[in-house]
Amino acid sequence: MNFGGVEENVVTREEFPLDKAREVLKEETIAVIGYGVQGPGQSLNLRDNGFRVIVGQRRDSRTWDKAVADGWVPGETLFDIEEACRRATIIEYLLSDAGQIAVWPTVKVQLTPGKALYFSHGFGITYCDRTGIVPPKDVDVILIAPKGSGTSLRRLFLEGKGLNSSYAVWQDATGHALERVLALGIAVGSGYLFETTFQKEVYSDLTGERGSLMGAIQGLFAAQYQVLRENGHTPSEAFNETVEELSQSLMPLISENGMDWMYANCSTTAQRGALDWWQPFRDALLPVFRKLYQEVAAGREAQRSIDANSLPDYREKLNAELKEMRESELWQAGATVRALRPERNK
Repeated sequence: MNFGGVEENVVTREEFPLDKAREVLKEETIAVIGYGVQGPGQSLNLRDNGFRVIVGQRRDSRTWDKAVADGWVPGETLFDIEEACRRATIIEYLLSDAGQIAVWPTVKVQLTPGKALYFSHGFGITYCDRTGIVPPKDVDVILIAPKGSGTSLRRLFLEGKGLNSSYAVWQDATGHALERVLALGIAVGSGYLFETTFQKEVYSDLTGERGSLMGAIQGLFAAQYQVLRENGHTPSEAFNETVEELSQSLMPLISENGMDWMYANCSTTAQRGALDWWQPFRDALLPVFRKLYQEVAAGREAQRSIDANSLPDYREKLNAELKEMRESELWQAGATVRALRPERNK
């Protein structure tokens, strides 16, 4: 398929329908290991699509209880991690990156010849010199990376839609790794599948999370909000102009129609200003993004994540940082604005 003049390998639901995925995986038992970010959405979609799926999770944890609440039955479809891996022919390794490092010795023992090890993030394999995750040579190693959260994957599935996903084969031990991974991509509810590698997936993912998806967008919000407040605008006005209009009005339209359509369908004053200013913003940000990508490619961002996420007080420090953001004037104003939305007051 052609994307802006570049040919890419893309697989659609029409080319690889759900019935074909069921045929490919009819003898497989899929164990979803971890019930945090991606685990619930992928496992529930697999179950609803008619695949043989079980969940592996630490007992006596909040996520174990969440799995039970979602209908997974202890001893039937819900097991501890070691037992789920033993029963599976495909192991979906969906723990956090730090969790994957910690649990790897348990999982590796259960990777008998012919099984498949499935990831939704290229981190563990790409940075194997740092994570220690080196699969045996006689198993398939594959990747389906939904381009969004597990919550979005599930919500779109229930709406009859799909979240686009990338796919990759790192190791084909059985000769069937490609059909396995494409079948799984369709089975978990992908809209369409586009080819990547484990390395490219993690490089783009870490750059995106730190960039336009979360890090850069929070920085942009904070900077514009601060400038407006410094110049006498009220918190409500500053927040609405910085966040609310973008998230509630413009982003859905851009998603549906593209940025050029948005430029063509706004006021002439907005058109001229946006056309004049987007390139200066690009030029200012390019050095930051280039430095970010270099840090990702060199493995330094991965190491920082491993080091921070492995600390015993990681959750404590995270909560303190999030509390500071939540209690900032910007996001306190946001909480008030969200509470005033009409749908909240019906």
